Amino acid sequence: MRVLGIDPGLRNLGWGVVDVLGPKITHIADGVCKSSTGTLAERLLELHNQLTDVIKKYKPTTSAVEKTFVNKDGAGTLKLGQARGICLLAPAQAGLDVSEYAPNTIKKVVVGVGHADKKQVEHMVQMQFPGMSFVGPDAVDALAIALCHAHHAQFSGKLDAAIARAQGVA
Repeated sequence: MRVLGIDPGLRNLGWGVVDVLGPKITHIADGVCKSSTGTLAERLLELHNQLTDVIKKYKPTTSAVEKTFVNKDGAGTLKLGQARGICLLAPAQAGLDVSEYAPNTIKKVVVGVGHADKKQVEHMVQMQFPGMSFVGPDAVDALAIALCHAHHAQFSGKLDAAIARAQGVA
């Protein structure tokens, strides 16, 4: 399984790709899609094109996106929501399943604490992939999302297999 994790952002949209083979998770690539100045539509198109290129290059088999929540800045939240739409659209256009995870769920899986700070998340991602250097904090967040999905998918597969065995199917 090859997982594309996506951290939504209008200026910096982080992405990370990992391979999952049994219990082993391997870092493949990470990066940041950036939008320049221009209209909102132009910036969203830039992000879409860049993310589509990432999908074509690394050929993930599934994807995961961080859910966002409303904050104090309504206009900022709306713009982030539009960028998040690109994060859902590009993988869906490529025929990928798109899973969504709340920030606290991601932190709980990666760090063990749902209210971990960014430094703790970065540390644990670095521990998972020793010796790797990452493009930036948005890419690290995307890798954390990919790790979260990888762990959930592994558990889901084991649970499905155990249920099938219990029902005498497998």
